[in-house]
Amino acid sequence: MAFLEISGLRKRFGAVDILKGIDLELEKGGFLVLVGPSGCGKSTLLNTIAGLETITSGDIRIDGRDISGLHPSKRDIAMVFQSYALYPNMTVAGNIAFGMEIRGVPKEERAKAIKQVSDMLQIGHLLDRKPSQLSGGQRQRVAMGRALVRNPQVFLFDEPLSNLDAKLRVDMRTEIKRLHQRMGTTFVYVTHDQIEAMTLATKIAVLKDGVLQQFGTPAEIYNSPANLFVADFMGSPAMNLLTATVENGASGLAVALERPNGAPLRLPVVSGNHGLSAYAGKPVIFGIRPEALTDPDGADRKARSLTEDDCLIEVVEPAGSDTFAVTKLGGKSVVARLRADAGIAPGQNTRLAFNLDKAVFFDPDSQMRIA
Repeated sequence: MAFLEISGLRKRFGAVDILKGIDLELEKGGFLVLVGPSGCGKSTLLNTIAGLETITSGDIRIDGRDISGLHPSKRDIAMVFQSYALYPNMTVAGNIAFGMEIRGVPKEERAKAIKQVSDMLQIGHLLDRKPSQLSGGQRQRVAMGRALVRNPQVFLFDEPLSNLDAKLRVDMRTEIKRLHQRMGTTFVYVTHDQIEAMTLATKIAVLKDGVLQQFGTPAEIYNSPANLFVADFMGSPAMNLLTATVENGASGLAVALERPNGAPLRLPVVSGNHGLSAYAGKPVIFGIRPEALTDPDGADRKARSLTEDDCLIEVVEPAGSDTFAVTKLGGKSVVARLRADAGIAPGQNTRLAFNLDKAVFFDPDSQMRIA
């Protein structure tokens, strides 16, 4: 049975629909990440779970209990905000303990809770400092500590790392994942950063314009995107999305990609992709991720369908552990992810391997994935 259930949730501001019928289910102890571009409705959805926004229609249940009409204080949730929301005149210990003090928790219990969470978050040496004396990462830990002492059923995080620099963001991401694994509590986390979504989540909900585009595990979202938006949004570098023509020849289905100054590149389609048969002679959108387009020595030898061909390299981008190469196919720039020591140079014709096990196809009109 799902622990957090959201059914038919709609939110309207005046005549504008912000959330358009959201349905989600999350198991107890799961980590749900709400991801999407700015303005997609993810923070509004989080605020409806918190009770900071009323809903227009639908239901929100936690552990079978309908919380849709409850005051935020009655929902047994704790929230960590993007802005930290710390009291500047209080010490770290005071900030962590403030909520407990308001609720009348005895001083001995407060001291025990402060010790426990400060040890967990490694901020015990900061308890006597004021927020102005802390770094961004330390302030974020204090905000998390204040939520942790509540021991709620659900933790809500609203873009908690967006104010941090890149390296600290990676470090704090690891800390949040470690915290979730240690506590086993249900987390709901909002971000516009799809790398955060992929690394933290047990389930991801991708939103666009208030509509749930896809809901699934990180592997499902990444490897089997439901539509062009999800395919393009999730992944860094993004999936290569190219116009191709489906051909049905004696040897089976293939897709043909135009390339500059040469015959089209024909790639056989993995057997079993029966949905493509209806598109014979028609255009489709062919999607392949950069890591499925690589140098032959770096290709996955377990792939059932691996095709090699020469491609003219236009740009080479060394990236430490990888080398990214840009070629042109289907009238667009295409990114290939090669080994660091692949030894290629711009202007060369280079042999590339296409792992077609990883290819996906989309209808150019509906933009939905072809089964």
